[in-house]
Amino acid sequence: MSEFIVQRANMVECQLRAGRVTNPELLDAMGGIAREEFAPIALKQVAYVDEDLPFAGRVLVEPMVFARLLQSAAPRPDDYVLDIGPGLGYSSAVLGRIASAVVALESDGDLAERARKALAAAGSDNVLVVEGPLEAGCPEEAPFDLIVVQGAVASVPQALLDQLAEGGRLAAVVRPGGGLGRATIFSKLGGVVSSRTVFDAGTPYVAGFEPKQEFVF
Repeated sequence: MSEFIVQRANMVECQLRAGRVTNPELLDAMGGIAREEFAPIALKQVAYVDEDLPFAGRVLVEPMVFARLLQSAAPRPDDYVLDIGPGLGYSSAVLGRIASAVVALESDGDLAERARKALAAAGSDNVLVVEGPLEAGCPEEAPFDLIVVQGAVASVPQALLDQLAEGGRLAAVVRPGGGLGRATIFSKLGGVVSSRTVFDAGTPYVAGFEPKQEFVF
């Protein structure tokens, strides 16, 4: 048994199950996706550690935080998903194991191309990688049943909330002022978007979603 297979099994048992992740489809997906294949070469050996792995303006989110955030968003087999800033595509591969179809939105052309190759190698044929500005979402493919942001945001752009289908959910770690973030689920019901906080998380920001600098003259 390879070192990575052992590490992946330990991630599921010692991080996810121990962290109150109980969704069987999610556990199966994360137990079946080779996380190291979606990590930069320099991070492959630490792909399964229980911490965030920032790279190239993106974040390979800590496994337990990623799993608890998804579990809170209650992904369904018929969901049409928008994955924001997936980097090399790990989150999109996991979502593709659970949902009907996934649009992986990446603004970095190099990351997008590498994600396409990694996703193809993993057999994730229901994931479409699209290039474009992350904050704008993907209006041409909207509406989405589920939108997930891979990393923290100071605030959720209105454009993303506007792309939620009726009954849709958006999952993100919101860090308005640079302190500890809060994993938050936004839901659209009757055309109105509401939110609820589910747990605290110190997830790093996705590049471009940091708090705006305020200048004092």
